[in-house]
Amino acid sequence: MMSEFFHSFPAVRGMQAGRPCYIAMCPMRLIPKIFVFDEDEVPPELRAQRTLNRARVPDIVSYLLDNTGDYTLSAITASVDAKVKFEPSADTGLGQSLGLLSIPMEARILINDGQHRRAAIEHAIQENPELGYDNIPVLFFIDEGLERSQQMFADLNKHAVRPSDSISTLYDRRDSLSELARTMVKDVSAFSRLTEMERSSISNRSTKLFTLSAIKNASKALLSKGKDGPIDSCETGLAATFWNEVANNMPDWQLALNKKVATAELREQFVHAHAVMLQAMGFIGADLIARPKSVWANILKGLQNIDWARANPEWEGRAMHHGRISKARSSVVLTGNYIKQQLDIPLSPTEQEYEESLKK
Repeated sequence: MMSEFFHSFPAVRGMQAGRPCYIAMCPMRLIPKIFVFDEDEVPPELRAQRTLNRARVPDIVSYLLDNTGDYTLSAITASVDAKVKFEPSADTGLGQSLGLLSIPMEARILINDGQHRRAAIEHAIQENPELGYDNIPVLFFIDEGLERSQQMFADLNKHAVRPSDSISTLYDRRDSLSELARTMVKDVSAFSRLTEMERSSISNRSTKLFTLSAIKNASKALLSKGKDGPIDSCETGLAATFWNEVANNMPDWQLALNKKVATAELREQFVHAHAVMLQAMGFIGADLIARPKSVWANILKGLQNIDWARANPEWEGRAMHHGRISKARSSVVLTGNYIKQQLDIPLSPTEQEYEESLKK
């Protein structure tokens, strides 16, 4: 016997793999009420989705609350374990696919994709009830008995590819660090023509030397900024001045800029063509820029005298491990330590501890 009580939504009906599916606009205040989330105590073999990573939820909540007039949430995908009713708005034409979707209130609805969005919506509405009147698209599949839900989860996530850090930095207009990185590419001549803007790694055939994500991370270290720390124009200008000064004292970078040497050759033969060096220079710069420019600019001239060749045995255990470049935190610190030693900059107590561990 079909239920007399329903959740009803305006919806569009379609077909996938010979099965009907429906996309509806659902008021966000209903999301926590109608969607079941499999709690941790349910064994993995009986769940239709991965365990909720609660550490991800606060970031989504903050995003919603901080951008109530300008946020974007992608559709939630869910399975319904009951027969639904669809009343088309017309008997012929496009109206056959547009209508009212009614789902029995006792139906079990499991999220196949979007459980973190669901949890974030629940918390955000508690903070700002007005959000509950906004809508989020929901794609409903009919899966009586929920037998296909686990396969649907696997299928939905099998081909998902997270965007690279570089392209996220390129497109993110809310993040001050991303804005800083984009400005560095514009204002630092060596970065302007030698930066890979979309990928976070550089192929052997690339003509680029830096990645946008590496510039972002190095500039974050340079200005000692946290994730959401504000950055004013003076700090941005100081960062550009610092990186231009570094570039001016890196002859190989200048050769690459003037196309007198292949960037692939630099990556193959030199440590300075890798992100570990850029990150190390960011941390070194954080100490230097506290001094007058005339002082730190003079110190940076010493970069010209450093043996940056990967063949230099001093890089092993620092920028390299078993001949391969390393981007680990310890590698960044130890790379910076060697550069500091060559520039006659004293090490901090923490950096000295890393040196001691290297000698063991």
